[in-house]
Amino acid sequence: MEDHLAETGFRSEEAALKITIRIPPPLRKFTGGAESFETSAGNLPELIDNLEQKHPGIRKSLLSPEGNIHRFVNIYVNDEDIRFLGGMKYAFKEGDEILLIPSIAGGLPAGPVQHLPFRAGG
Repeated sequence: MEDHLAETGFRSEEAALKITIRIPPPLRKFTGGAESFETSAGNLPELIDNLEQKHPGIRKSLLSPEGNIHRFVNIYVNDEDIRFLGGMKYAFKEGDEILLIPSIAGGLPAGPVQHLPFRAGG
C-alpha cells in the first residue's frame, strides 16, 4: 500500500505534515546560506536525517556520535526547548517552527591572560 501511495503521489496524513526549520548563521555553511526550509519530518531523528541528506555534514554539528543532541546545541520547537518536550521522542505537529541554536564559543583565549598596565589619564 505504501508503494501505491508513493506511485500515485498521495501521501499519508503523517507524511503531509509541514514544519519549518530556521537555520542560524553558524549552520548556514552547510545549507548553502539558506535561512529556513520546510520539511515533513515527524520527529527530531527524521528531521536530522532529512537535514543530513540535503546538507551533508550538518549532523555532526547537531548530534554526538552516539546520536544525542550535543550539550552545546539547543533545539526549540515554537520557543520551547525540545528537551522539555520529550527530546528525540517529541512528535512534531503541523505548523511547528524548529529553531536550531548552536552555542558560540568566545571570551578569553586559552592560556594565561596578560593584563596591560593601568595608566591613569590616558
